[in-house]
Amino acid sequence: MPPTDSSLARRCWKPVRRRLGRPTSYSVVAWAALAAVICGLFTGALASRAAWETSREQPDRTEAEAILTEVFPGHDLGDIDVPPALFVVYAHPLTLRTVKTLLLGDGGEYQESATGAAAFGAPPVPAEQIVAVARQRLTDTGWRVYDPQVTGGTTCADKLCATPLAFTETALVARRGDTILDASVSSQTAAEGSYLSVELHRAPPWAVVPAGVLGVLLGAVAGWLVFGWASRRTEERRVSGTTNVLFGTTLVLWWLPVLLAAPQLLSHHLGEPHPAWHPFWEWLGQPAASLLFVVGAVCALLALGLAAGTRQARPPVALVG
Repeated sequence: MPPTDSSLARRCWKPVRRRLGRPTSYSVVAWAALAAVICGLFTGALASRAAWETSREQPDRTEAEAILTEVFPGHDLGDIDVPPALFVVYAHPLTLRTVKTLLLGDGGEYQESATGAAAFGAPPVPAEQIVAVARQRLTDTGWRVYDPQVTGGTTCADKLCATPLAFTETALVARRGDTILDASVSSQTAAEGSYLSVELHRAPPWAVVPAGVLGVLLGAVAGWLVFGWASRRTEERRVSGTTNVLFGTTLVLWWLPVLLAAPQLLSHHLGEPHPAWHPFWEWLGQPAASLLFVVGAVCALLALGLAAGTRQARPPVALVG
């Protein structure tokens, strides 16, 4: 009887299972692959973050003022706010004091900073005219302008909201070189509201992509080798069940944010214009789910510690009479 496809597959994967120290297990290859891929993704994200350090600083007041005067003439954008660092948490640089913010549910606030300005009060001209003039000036000065996105909303003229007022918000995005402009133009008429807000920030530097790819490859290889080493060390040992639970917990805690965040970000990118992709780590749900990552890392370290402390069985010694 000729061998079936399933029996051929088992024969093909048997050397791999043996190399991983579990020749009788049919799931060890899948677990090793999951571990290798997630290790590669996290290493690639770390490498891409390091490559972000080659970026130019965010636009200073002089550069921002020149761009704003050029694109939005006649609008009083007030003081220009220059960020203190390339990446911030609630507008502050990442420090040991703000690490707890990342771990306790606000990790999504870790993001690229931007130089910003805003104009308050009722718009001096219709919002549509502000957008049209800005698009023309951006095009004339070498910016790549994306299609504006218009959304609607309502506001209140008084505290009791007896007379709801409709307004529109128009998002305008453009890029020139490594500088990205994000503007929001509103038709609102409240004196304390802003009818125009603008942010300027840098696009990812060219080194981010090759650094991320290299990090993924090296991390995946390292993850496969470490998983195989731990698997061989704990094969048919007393700690095998414990290490299996710890490694399984790690993979669940590391993969869950990826499975939730990646589809959402993809939908977000397809739904509106993006001159640059979101940072690699955000596709992995980080650092929004950094607490899950830390707990998973602790489980992985405990499992590796158990594997390292397991004594290897010695081959029997033949007795010579």
